[in-house]
Amino acid sequence: MALTGSHSARHVDLPGAAASPFRQPKAVWAVAFACVISFMGIGLVDPILPSLASSLQATPSQVELLFTSYLVVTAVAMLGTGWVSSRIGAKRTLVTGLVLIVVFSFIAGSSGSIAQIVGFRAGWGLGNALFIATSLAVIVSSASGGFAGAIVLYETALGVGIASGPLLGGVLGDISWRGPFYGVGVLMLIALIATVVLVPELPRPERKASISEPLEALRHRSLATTSVTGLLYNWAFFTILGYAPFLMDLTPIKLGAVFFCWGVLVALFAVFGAPALKARFGTPRTLYGAFAAMAAISLVIGLFPDRRWVVIVAVVLSGIVIGLNNTLVTTAVMSIAPVPRATASATYGFVRFIGGGLAPFAAGQLVEHYNPHVPFIIGAVAVLAAAVVLSTVHPVLVDADRR
Repeated sequence: MALTGSHSARHVDLPGAAASPFRQPKAVWAVAFACVISFMGIGLVDPILPSLASSLQATPSQVELLFTSYLVVTAVAMLGTGWVSSRIGAKRTLVTGLVLIVVFSFIAGSSGSIAQIVGFRAGWGLGNALFIATSLAVIVSSASGGFAGAIVLYETALGVGIASGPLLGGVLGDISWRGPFYGVGVLMLIALIATVVLVPELPRPERKASISEPLEALRHRSLATTSVTGLLYNWAFFTILGYAPFLMDLTPIKLGAVFFCWGVLVALFAVFGAPALKARFGTPRTLYGAFAAMAAISLVIGLFPDRRWVVIVAVVLSGIVIGLNNTLVTTAVMSIAPVPRATASATYGFVRFIGGGLAPFAAGQLVEHYNPHVPFIIGAVAVLAAAVVLSTVHPVLVDADRR
């Protein structure tokens, strides 16, 4: 993850000079493929959440802990990925993360209780942190086409993974709730082999990273502000992703189809929509619009949680704004943070995944203690707050766009 430690985050390649982000060395494609499978793990369990609750006699909030243990452990472990990578090298860090994901996905599929699955998803999250943070640094440092092209490729992998995860989860989950865990384990094993074979040994940084660097980076206002923005919009994002399946009352395969359509929009707007709108309106204005639209979508779900088709349409449409947000907020963080990109990635990942991990469990608790309206209304407020927080670094974002 510390591969780019010698490069300031302010030295950003001009998008206009970038080559196609899809003409890459084999090593970059191997890591990108592994990213796809890794990101599958985020939405993989979505279609089986109701059937898991039914099969294992668990409440919705207990089932939501599958997100919480996975993402909170991912967030905390992000803080140590640079320390690990700078000592054992980027490739070994990637491989270690992939091995952990393979092992814990298979063990989770063999579990007999919701508590066991939650625990093994935490181990999966540790591997995910090692892999995700390091993979972004590897792609940024190894990809042709510069920084902007590398971010597009990374967000493409994220979009494809998020889109295909629920579909795979729905198809395999229609057979058994264990199927999605075994399925992603097999695919990750293939990604592991591709990484070992195709990714060369990469040079270690001259300086070993300190484990405290990502937290110390929060002293920089621009990075802290954009990271908090990510936390707030991820709160709304993962409230929708985590609790909306319980409102739809669909079979696993139908839920998988809904979230596949959602994920396709995430991918399309992350790869094509975000660059086009950024070029036309600039990063801050595009994000303000996306945050307002996401708040409206979350509010609609909160007002009509008992109307299945309203929820389904709102969830699918949320893919548009989530795709825009994923690309533009990540690019903003990496562009304006006054620290090495690897450190910025770890700091941002830590803060935003905390929001993503806590939101689904909080949604389950709020529904159990109040009603289904509350978590989505809170999500709408959170994403509006994200726009307000982002506005405090508006001039910095405009300057980054200009450069």
